[in-house]
Amino acid sequence: MNPSTERVRSFRELHQDGLLLLANVWDAGSAKLVEQAGAKAIATTSAGVAWSLGYPDGDALPIAKLADAVAAIVRVLRVPLTADMEAGYSDDPSVVAENAMRLIDAGAAGINLEDGSGEPALLCAKIEAIKRAAAKAGADLFVNARTDMYLAGLAPEPQRVDATLARARDYREAGADGLFVPGVVEGHEIRAIASGIALPLNIMARPALPAGDELQSWGVRRLSAGPYLIASAYARAANLAGRFLQDGLSKPLTEDAMGYGDINAWFES
Repeated sequence: MNPSTERVRSFRELHQDGLLLLANVWDAGSAKLVEQAGAKAIATTSAGVAWSLGYPDGDALPIAKLADAVAAIVRVLRVPLTADMEAGYSDDPSVVAENAMRLIDAGAAGINLEDGSGEPALLCAKIEAIKRAAAKAGADLFVNARTDMYLAGLAPEPQRVDATLARARDYREAGADGLFVPGVVEGHEIRAIASGIALPLNIMARPALPAGDELQSWGVRRLSAGPYLIASAYARAANLAGRFLQDGLSKPLTEDAMGYGDINAWFES
């Protein structure tokens, strides 16, 4: 079996039961760290990848740089990778399909593709174009359709579950393989969405959410850390750098540091 096809098959199987935990990464080093921690699959954070390459989040990252980042991450991994490609870096579905094919060629098993403030019909057209392009190339790709219904407050609170389910039906008909609803935290709403769609439900980490076992019992199939790992790492690095630049003391730099040899060994095999 083609290695790329095997990665997608394996990634699809991870959504069939249980809860897939995705600790989102931003480069090859962070991806290897998360894989070494026991991850069954790796996901990128669009914000983290953009920041690591000197761009803001929000469809500003050139697709060539994202494809290069995906290829660099895939090169060091044994598990499947899904890449966040924001809104596809274009409003033209044919261009979005070309961009998705670049990520397939780079080794991605899946993508996240969001609606943002755009019309649901536009995301449907993008999904359809991606699926056509992949089928024409004899390739497969897990398309996780993200709706910002909760994250951006696209409908009044009492209407959000029904509005989310309506979009989910449209995205599924267009060919989506999963539904990502970042921002939803209320148990009754999560259960209603999970039971009302015929797609694996992905939500994003939030302080108000319970542990994974309970989320799984609510019907959640995928939980993403989002940008929180890189934001926490930046906070830690900023604190250490600030202290070092202020007093020049070495000890704080080494107190919680991982071993150089341990990290280097990840990339020697």
